[in-house]
Amino acid sequence: MKVYLYSQHQSSIAKSGIGRAYLHQKEALKRVGVDVVDDRKEADLIHINTAFTGTPTMVHWAKKYHKPVIIHAHSTEEDFRNSFVGSNAVAPLYGKWLKTIYNLGDAVITPTPYAKRTLEAMEVKKPIVAISNGIDVDYYRREKISKEAFRGEYGLGEGPVVLSVGLPIERKGILDMAEIARMLPEVNFLWFGGISTKLLTSQVKELMKRPPENLHFPGYISREKLREAYYGADLFLFPSYEETEGIVVLEALAAEVPVLARDIGVYEGWLEDGKSAHLAKSTREFLRKARIILDHQCSDTRREGRKVAESKSYDAVGRQLKNLYEKVLRRR
Repeated sequence: MKVYLYSQHQSSIAKSGIGRAYLHQKEALKRVGVDVVDDRKEADLIHINTAFTGTPTMVHWAKKYHKPVIIHAHSTEEDFRNSFVGSNAVAPLYGKWLKTIYNLGDAVITPTPYAKRTLEAMEVKKPIVAISNGIDVDYYRREKISKEAFRGEYGLGEGPVVLSVGLPIERKGILDMAEIARMLPEVNFLWFGGISTKLLTSQVKELMKRPPENLHFPGYISREKLREAYYGADLFLFPSYEETEGIVVLEALAAEVPVLARDIGVYEGWLEDGKSAHLAKSTREFLRKARIILDHQCSDTRREGRKVAESKSYDAVGRQLKNLYEKVLRRR
């Protein structure tokens, strides 16, 4: 079986969740013997990852040459809101565009059952299958590192280290992170991830100019450096308000750092509060739980969290993708 993975503007979105999901697919398919080709003419099936203007053209080409198309639904109207300057104003139009795009293919993939329900509510009529974006669990297998060296690299003090990763936007909970940092001045907070300041809202711009003294914004770092950050952190805090999955949550689980995330629908069925992760609904609850986690006064979720990550390994995801491809090709 030969598959062409289409990700328009991949070089520009490589640091985003969608860009990383595309790379995860390539590795997952390699693990199960599916040939990912560079020439779409050689492919038996086209798997589209982006919902940009090139997508309708790619679908039209595929139909012309009788190649089935799978559309990967990484985004929804909900996770577009509260992201960039003007995002809320254009979100309804963006939602209509996504609905049109997702209905173009023969089937739709989305990362979680929650995202599947969201698409169904959007009236996406094509068959929808929930398949995780996957994680390289072996890469994040726990290793010992020098915490002193890690702290020295980022100029951290003696207190515990709380880590978050993502675009510095309101939807990801960056303003909440800052509020928590102000109430825990003895704790070091790091937020990794960057984006053009032109896209940031005024509140986020102001925060990044004048953050609390214990909140640091090192920007985007390499995969290797991020792994070191997971190993060096005492807590992974992810206060995002809306996700279709959250690759960084999977990475943190695989690296066996305690995870404290917002209690939102996307985690239903795969993250269990107090067992595989800790969940909070409000800033007050985030603060309370962060304190007891850092004081080691709560259940240790790291082992069960690692098991969750292992269930979404490249091998598992590759098998699911391959099965779906075969089903769609048989229907054709």
